[in-house]
Order: sequence, then structure tokens, then C-alpha cells
Amino acid sequence: MCEYSITQMEMIEEIKLKRELMINSANTKGFTNEMTIQYSQELDELINKYQKVMEQISRPNEEIKFAFKQMIMIWPKILV
Repeated sequence: MCEYSITQMEMIEEIKLKRELMINSANTKGFTNEMTIQYSQELDELINKYQKVMEQISRPNEEIKFAFKQMIMIWPKILV
């Protein structure tokens, strides 16, 4: 089960809001409108920031998994 912090949930809500602004702008002003493009670029930045946060959170788990695998590989040699 994946638990999200308040910051992560706020980031997700901000992404949703920016996405909605971009879609509304594209539908009313067109896909090549300056405001639509600006919303799109801001959305890209928010998504990139969110992905970096998520990567930092998952990195310790990957390090723990790697250490555990190394430990499992060593145990049979010690027990023999």
C-alpha cells in the first residue's frame, strides 16, 4: 500500500489544477495559444518536480532491497 504525504497530495492537486487550466485554455483559445502553451510548460515542470520527489522516496527502498539480496547471497556461504 502506498501512502502519500500531505506535500505529495498537494503536488498532485496542483498538477490536476494546472492540467484542467491547460485543457480549458486549449478548448477555448486553441492548442497553439500562448496561454495554453504556458500552462503546458508549467504542467511539465510540476510533473518533473513530482517525479523527482517520488524518485527520492523510492531510492531508499531500492537500497534496502539491494542490501537484503546481498545478505541472502552471503548467508549460504557462511552456513556451509
